[in-house]
Amino acid sequence: MANSAQARKRARQAVALNKHNTSLRSMLRTSIKRVRQAIEAGDQTAANAVFIKATSVIDRIADKQIIHKNKAARHKSRLSAAIKALA
Repeated sequence: MANSAQARKRARQAVALNKHNTSLRSMLRTSIKRVRQAIEAGDQTAANAVFIKATSVIDRIADKQIIHKNKAARHKSRLSAAIKALA
């Protein structure tokens, strides 16, 4: 347990930050899942529309350093390739 006031405050902040980051990470996974569902349905136009929104979410979360920028690039690249393969 934290003994100093500073350590207690950092512990409180860590809990709040963890909760926020978990929420953002969940949003990321959901957006990727939506793109994958559109791809599996075989609808390229819908997949493209959802992919554009997902790209925005992925970039925002990478900017906040919740995921690494290379991981963000990898997700976008693989989703894009899967959409192009539908054509």
